[in-house]
Amino acid sequence: MALVSFASIVAEQVLEKLASNAYQELSTAWGVKGELKKLEGILKTVSAVLLDAEEKQVNNHQLRVWLDMLKDVLYAEDVLDEFECETQRKQVLKLYGTTTKKVGHFFSSSNPIAFRFKMSAKIKQIMERLDEIASQKSKFHLVQQHESRNIMPKERAMTHSFIKESDVIGRDKDKENIIRLLKDSSDGGQISIIPIVGIGGLGKTALAKLAYNDKRVNNHFQLKMWVCVSENFDIRNLTEKIIKSTEDGMKYGVEKLSKMEMEQLGRFLQEIIGDKKYLLILDDLWNDDLMKWNELKELLCTGANGSKILVTTRNNTVASIMGTTPTYELKGLSNDECMDLFTRWSFKEGQASRYQNLLKISEEIVKKCKGVPLAVKTLASLLFLKTDESHWKSIRDRVMEN
Repeated sequence: MALVSFASIVAEQVLEKLASNAYQELSTAWGVKGELKKLEGILKTVSAVLLDAEEKQVNNHQLRVWLDMLKDVLYAEDVLDEFECETQRKQVLKLYGTTTKKVGHFFSSSNPIAFRFKMSAKIKQIMERLDEIASQKSKFHLVQQHESRNIMPKERAMTHSFIKESDVIGRDKDKENIIRLLKDSSDGGQISIIPIVGIGGLGKTALAKLAYNDKRVNNHFQLKMWVCVSENFDIRNLTEKIIKSTEDGMKYGVEKLSKMEMEQLGRFLQEIIGDKKYLLILDDLWNDDLMKWNELKELLCTGANGSKILVTTRNNTVASIMGTTPTYELKGLSNDECMDLFTRWSFKEGQASRYQNLLKISEEIVKKCKGVPLAVKTLASLLFLKTDESHWKSIRDRVMEN
C-alpha cells in the first residue's frame, strides 16, 4: 500500500507542476509545450486509477507488479527537475556574466536547440512507457475517476516528504536536535509549534524531511501529515491539503472533499486527528497574518498531548507569530561539508581525486557560497563532467567578481 500511496503523491505533484503557470511559461520557452501536454494527459489516465489499484493490489500479485512499473512516474519528475536546473543555470549565467566565448560555450544552456531535442527525446520515452502502463490497466478492471483533479496553478514548486538521507550532508546534529524537540513532552499538554527559520537554500525542507522520516519519529507519533504551504495561505485549501495527506483523507476521495463546505472540512479534519498524537509539517510558510494563523490553529487544537507542528520559513516574523517554542535557526554548512557536497555534484563518484588542480579551484568557489547548500549544488552542477581547467577558472573568476 505504501508504494502506490507514494506513486499517487508523486503523480499528483508532477501534475501540479505541469499545471503551474511557471511550467506553462517554461514549456513554451523550451519549445516542448506539446510534449508536456501529452505527458500530462497520459499521466492523468494512469493517476486516475491509483486509488482503486491501492484497494485491489493486496490480493493481486500481477497488479502489484503493474504498480511497481510506476517508477517511471518518478522519472517524469526527474525530467521536470532537469528543466528547472537548466533554467537555474541560465539565471546563474546571467548573474555572473557571459562575456567570454569560452564561458558561453561551456554551458549546455548556450545550446538551447540541443537541450530541447535531448529533453524531447526523454519525454517521448517516458510517454511510451506510461502509455504502455496505461494500456494494461484494463485487464485489472480498475475503476477510473473521470472527474477533474481540480489542480490549481501554483507559482512555487510544491514539496513532498520523501528524501534519500545519504544525499544530505552536514545535518546530522540538526536532525538530532529537531527530533529531540519533537519528542519533548514538557509542553504542559499544549500543542507545540516549532519553527525552523533560515535563508533560502539552507536546507530547511531537507532537515524537516530527515526528521519526519526517522524511525523514532514514526514510532512516537500515531499520525503524520506533510503539507507544503508556500505563499498561498488559504484556510480551505490548507485544510484540504492536510486531510489529503492522511490515509483516511485519501480513501475518502479528492472530489468528495472539494464539494464539502468549510464547516464539514473542519469537522472531518478533527475527526481524523481525534485523540491521536500527531505531527504536522507546514513547509515553506510565508503568511504573517495572525488572524489567518489562529483560524487554522483552531482546527488543529484536537489531538493527544505531545502533538507537534513543525514549520519551515524564511521569515523571522512568521516564526515569532507561530512558534510556541524558541525558533530553531538553521546555520550554513561548514567549509569541509560544502567541499564534500561540491565534489559529489561536480564529479562522478570516486573521480575527484584524479583532478587535484580542479579541487584547488573548487575550494575558492566554495568559500564564496557562504555555507549555502543550494548555491554549492547549483555551481557544482555547472561543472559536472567538465575537466578543462580553463572552464573551472572562468566560473571561479565570475564568482569572485560577485
